[in-house]
Amino acid sequence: MPGAPRHPHTSPTATRRQVVVGGALALGAAALSLPLHAGSARAFAAAGDPFTLGVASGDPHHDSVVLWTRLAPDPLAEDGRGGMPDRSVPVQWQVSEREDFGRVNASGTAEAVPGSAHAVHAVARGLRPGAHYHYRFRVGSHISPVGRTRTAPLPGARNNRFAFAFASCQSYLNGHYTAHAHLAREDLDLVAFLGDYIYESGAAGAIGRPHIPSREVHTLAEYRVRHAQYKSDQDLQAAHAAFPWAVIFDDHELDNNWAGEHPEDDQPHEAFMRRRAAALKAYYEHMPLRPAQAPQGPYIHLYRRLRFGTLLDMHLLDTRQYRDDQVDDASRRDPSRTLLGPVQKQWLKEGLSSSRARWNVLAQQVFFSQRDFLAGEGTDFSNDAWDNYAVERDEIRDHLAGVRNPVVITGDVHANYVCDVKADFDDPASATVATELVGTSITSGGNGSENAPGDDVQLAENPHIRFVNRRRGYVRNTVTPTEWTADYRIVDHVDRPGAPVRDRARFVVGDGVPGVRSQDRPDQERQKV
Repeated sequence: MPGAPRHPHTSPTATRRQVVVGGALALGAAALSLPLHAGSARAFAAAGDPFTLGVASGDPHHDSVVLWTRLAPDPLAEDGRGGMPDRSVPVQWQVSEREDFGRVNASGTAEAVPGSAHAVHAVARGLRPGAHYHYRFRVGSHISPVGRTRTAPLPGARNNRFAFAFASCQSYLNGHYTAHAHLAREDLDLVAFLGDYIYESGAAGAIGRPHIPSREVHTLAEYRVRHAQYKSDQDLQAAHAAFPWAVIFDDHELDNNWAGEHPEDDQPHEAFMRRRAAALKAYYEHMPLRPAQAPQGPYIHLYRRLRFGTLLDMHLLDTRQYRDDQVDDASRRDPSRTLLGPVQKQWLKEGLSSSRARWNVLAQQVFFSQRDFLAGEGTDFSNDAWDNYAVERDEIRDHLAGVRNPVVITGDVHANYVCDVKADFDDPASATVATELVGTSITSGGNGSENAPGDDVQLAENPHIRFVNRRRGYVRNTVTPTEWTADYRIVDHVDRPGAPVRDRARFVVGDGVPGVRSQDRPDQERQKV
């Protein structure tokens, strides 16, 4: 990336949140010079702020990025329409390299339509590779917050640094999004969110952040309200506005532990598929995804690939939509069982084999490495992870052995792990072929702890697991041609706001040397929100 990299612990002169908030205030007068659409003016003359859910960008290419917002002056309206009229509304957007928008690099108008919850997915094209941009929306006299995004480097361009964070599992009722507040202050090129963006349950929790509606969600209107509730959080909005995101779903965006066309419980197939269509539609409506990812009924093409110069290829996987139903341990090695489905598996293998990047990242949802929870003889594996699809997992693992610098990044389990991916998980002396970095939750599971009683058993039974920690936070990654540095950033509590962030551990992967080495670090860079 152009420019000298900052030291990992040096805060930028202006934090991302200061850019977003300060920019929005400073640019208000300038934005009024945009041409005013008469229909928009009439529609919102007496309405409230339509930009209550903030702005976001995502899936950066070298010459384009998708810009997202949703018009919702009443975001929690029970009918799921966000307080919007039953007609289309034109939304203007602008992109500029200058914070004051003194020169506009790209602009356009998108139609926010009732059938899509008045969400906007505008693809800004003709942008410079590897460049920072500011963006904003306007409807009538209402101007959105200003977001900041960045394009990817030109394909084939040599870039010397790529910084990104990954996170997952942000139950609204389990905690405050303090980790997102800290995330928004990082110096990053991308955020990868690995699933469980919302939770479908109707629980109330114990910290004053109950789910709305109070019941488990099933309908399109209910999923829209649940997404709007999560998106209303100011810390999450700040993290979205600070960087482009690459998102994939796991299970709770629809139903706990769903697998392909199989729900967790015994609801009828037709009812579940209607629910799946509603959940996927609401998910797309609230995510900065490209129009190519728009769902068709209960199906969405979510697996895709992002390239960042010659340094890194990110292969984003869908481990829910094509999987066979979960089985017990006795059946987990059935060779016909699939987690990815045949088409996605072939796409992944071909993409890995043809990649010319220095680093290859599998961005995915569920635990990849073997994880036996039972001490001594016998086994106890998670039936919702790759262990339940062991033959296919081992096939992908064996393929990774021939790929340059493979790193698997994972969410789901509400804990930090680091694993050496072994050529034979049952033989600790076998070769290490890849690295798995597992990130904890943003809030799910509550405050968390340093460790749980069963962690000693996991470490003893699975010597390829190098690290376990159960605090909340995210993983910050700094990638160069010679090494990958992963900082496990944690907060000590989420039941109340204001926790400082600290580095719990640092792990480094060297170019051409699979597996991690640990670097002990003192707690430092404590911050308060």
